Amino acid sequence: MKTTALLALGLLLSGILGTASAAGDAAAGKEKSAMCQSCHGADGNSTDPQFPRLAGQHANYIERALMDYRSGARKNPIMAGFAGGLTDEDIANLAAYFSSQAGVVTPVQPREVNNNK
Repeated sequence: MKTTALLALGLLLSGILGTASAAGDAAAGKEKSAMCQSCHGADGNSTDPQFPRLAGQHANYIERALMDYRSGARKNPIMAGFAGGLTDEDIANLAAYFSSQAGVVTPVQPREVNNNK
């Protein structure tokens, strides 16, 4: 039991520390984001439905997507061109910037309660 608890604690701490050390620089990401703005908007909130909103997205998702575009694992000729010129540091910085932005929130309509059963 004691070994299991120590193992769980070790995994938790390594996950926390690994996340902290992998975090990018949001300020540097903002500077680098100029090339993203024409499609994804200045702060990552695209107004065109054909381009995804990046604002508020999880940093690890943005990093994975950009790395996959860069490697060719994810196919999109436009994004492959952009991602191909990014370093790992650029990708981490962009992910930090866009994940720190407020995403657009879709209002939720209250559900009607049907009392006629």
